[in-house]
Amino acid sequence: MANTPLRIVFAGTPDFAAYNLQALLDSDHQVIAVYTQPDKKGKRKNQMAPRPVKDLAQAHNIPVFQPTSLKTKEEQQVLANLEADIMVIVAYGMLLPPSILETPRLGCINVHGSLLPRWRGAAPVERSMLAGDAETGVTIMQMDEGLDTGNMLLKAATPINETDTAASLFDRLSGIGATALIETLNGLCEGNIAAEMQDNELATYAHKLSKEEGVIDWNQSAEAIDLKIRALSPRIAVTFQLEGETIKLLECERLDQQGVAGQILPSDKKSIVVGCGEGAIKIKMLQLPGKKPMDAASVLNSKREQFSAGVQLG
Repeated sequence: MANTPLRIVFAGTPDFAAYNLQALLDSDHQVIAVYTQPDKKGKRKNQMAPRPVKDLAQAHNIPVFQPTSLKTKEEQQVLANLEADIMVIVAYGMLLPPSILETPRLGCINVHGSLLPRWRGAAPVERSMLAGDAETGVTIMQMDEGLDTGNMLLKAATPINETDTAASLFDRLSGIGATALIETLNGLCEGNIAAEMQDNELATYAHKLSKEEGVIDWNQSAEAIDLKIRALSPRIAVTFQLEGETIKLLECERLDQQGVAGQILPSDKKSIVVGCGEGAIKIKMLQLPGKKPMDAASVLNSKREQFSAGVQLG
């Protein structure tokens, strides 16, 4: 428990950020304002994209600010007028100029989804999975002008399991990060948090994910294809081509069976098995264009000829 509750300005946008905001609201500290990205239109006509942080703040009658930039003197003065002790940034998605970083009394801290200095940048969770890391975690970091280069205040680790998906890992990191955030804030109040510099020689960069990474290369091993699905979905669609159509592969199971890479192999009437460069995969869930996700048995009920043994997938 904090000796003296902190006056906090929170900045974040997606669900991962909202989880941390809820932890702050449940703590002894005081959230005096929330910054989040301007509202955006959703994929469907006349619908707005989800705004979890904004909705949570408004439900607790906390002032919400949604500037398009924090580079103007006017916006910087608005923040200064709040007289915050500290600013907590979680997946805000907007650049903070040096003057903003220096405005709160204790500066700005960030909840970052990796064990820094490994995986600085935009997609640390997915990159840690794709690289085959045994573990990942959360780092609470004092922000500076660099990209995730600030001093580390607290780190909390978790193993990456063979059954993990990016979604399950995000969920676990949300809880770990929220706990670490409160522990850090309490430690700052009590004066028992020691900042640690990052070793830049150990740094790796988590490049932004691209759509091209989701295209399946059947010459890869079954293990690599399974990992791609678990690491990229749902942010990036993992796809293959069949008769000119792009089909999303949502879930699979690795098999020791061997066959021609990309060719549908003989199996029972409810399964779709595809050969890979090494091993094979059994398709468990996929999504045809314009359709909802379906299991393999449902697909075979309506598209058995398209998915029959011997068909070569693109």
